[in-house]
Amino acid sequence: MRVIKVLLLLSLLVCAVLLGVERGWIPLSSAWNPWVPLNVNDKPNWLTRFKLMQLRDDPQLCEQVLSGSGLRAVAQQDSPAGARCPLHNVLRIQGGEIGLSSSFLASCPLAVAFALFERHGLQPAAQEVYGQRVTRIDHLGSFACRNIYNRKSGALSQHASANALDIAGFRLADGHRISVLKDWPGEGDDARFLRLARDGACKAFNVVLSPDYNAAHRNHFHLDAGSWWVCR
Repeated sequence: MRVIKVLLLLSLLVCAVLLGVERGWIPLSSAWNPWVPLNVNDKPNWLTRFKLMQLRDDPQLCEQVLSGSGLRAVAQQDSPAGARCPLHNVLRIQGGEIGLSSSFLASCPLAVAFALFERHGLQPAAQEVYGQRVTRIDHLGSFACRNIYNRKSGALSQHASANALDIAGFRLADGHRISVLKDWPGEGDDARFLRLARDGACKAFNVVLSPDYNAAHRNHFHLDAGSWWVCR
């Protein structure tokens, strides 16, 4: 009976705190307030994934969050009716603080996750290892109307909805290039940087697959904003 009373009191306390946060009686920073939309400038924490999930079914909220990301994004027309891989609310990402080997298509949640990764995963990793910034990302593309692993049957890949991006390498401010294919197997600074970048990506994307996952990813990081959670 005593345990039940304690649990009841704790539940009431939690509810009171949540109500206080919602009403503004208990001040919290935007990063730790579950009722405040995601801000890509806030360092990721355990609430970040929850806030990213809110963007999946709320295009207007996602657009609002993306507008403060610094990414240059242009809205694209929806696919024609009956398309095998229909695209809806898709953007063309043209770059931001970091240049791109080429523009790419992205769902809004993928674009927001990409902005988080740039700011809080990629650049801190480059500063830690090299003491300089990443100035360009080399990628293998995002949209591809295909099944997972190009199988003849089965589930469509996240690439089929522009909800995934494959990154092959990076270029630093001094011109130094880092390749997932060539540098992942090493033990020097480049290999260390790639592992830090992979780990940082796991805080922004739901699925991150590196060469540690399988041979199909030996030359790139697969990053997506799908419904599964994998970091490897």
